[in-house]
Amino acid sequence: MAKPSGHHIFNAFRGALIGTAEAVPGVSGGTVALITGVYEKLIGGAGHLTSALRMAASDLPRGRGSARAREELRNVDWAVLLPLLVGMAAALVLAAKLIAPLVEEHPQSAYALFSGLVLASLWVPYSGSGRRWTVGNYVLCAVVAAGAFTLTGLPPGEMPTHPVIVALSGSIAICALVLPGISGSFLLLTMGLYEPTIDAVNERDLGYLAAFALGCVVGLALFVKLLKWLLENHHHMTLVVMTGLMAGSLRALWPWQNDDRGLLAPSGSVGLSLALFALGAAVVVGVLVVEHRSQRKQAEESAAAPKRGRHART
Repeated sequence: MAKPSGHHIFNAFRGALIGTAEAVPGVSGGTVALITGVYEKLIGGAGHLTSALRMAASDLPRGRGSARAREELRNVDWAVLLPLLVGMAAALVLAAKLIAPLVEEHPQSAYALFSGLVLASLWVPYSGSGRRWTVGNYVLCAVVAAGAFTLTGLPPGEMPTHPVIVALSGSIAICALVLPGISGSFLLLTMGLYEPTIDAVNERDLGYLAAFALGCVVGLALFVKLLKWLLENHHHMTLVVMTGLMAGSLRALWPWQNDDRGLLAPSGSVGLSLALFALGAAVVVGVLVVEHRSQRKQAEESAAAPKRGRHART
């Protein structure tokens, strides 16, 4: 049965939130995908897509047909993935034009809001594995968090906009897109290619965007299969690592830091920053509560369905 149009609209809205996050340095689209409950669907769909492309490129020139590629494409949940991608693309273009400049003008307020969002969202991978954490899990999480903390403290650099460099940066940034806790735009900022990429989007620089897109495709093909395998075979440990990445990356969202990412003591509009921090956390809590109630309602309806069937037969 076809999905209702409201379902598609909601998935497009989820995609728009992910795309918006990717335009803001320090905020991970993967984190937003986790919060909105589509992360594993997104990774699974991307894994099937890359497998289909690889099989088509391998089988068609050898005359083996496209049966294997079509089978992989049938495994993609298109009702979720297509609206997500449409929403992400549209929101990324708009966010590059509207939200990114706003963050640059009011970084303290913006990062206070986003840090509350990310901190509250730590609950998603922490509780999502379905298993109790051991002492070793906490140690691993702390080590990963320390690594992410160090990475997000690196000062911004400068790199040439040569097509090869741009493609390489795209392959790295797309890995961050699918990995919660690490922001693709933040990594671009570290490499000195954030502003050139935003300018290319705004000015429709097709040469730059083509090189960047090629790098994204290659990086996605290499990385998403690994991540899909980890989620399927080592789900608990993968979420432990994701929790550490998200916790350590909070350093990038500290509202008070200098141009070289050195951390400073709170100053200025501290009250406003705390209020925005609380607002960001409240938004995530609200989303999680709605998602929990929706899942509970679906579970109750599924449990009641067989009972209604049995009564109907008597």
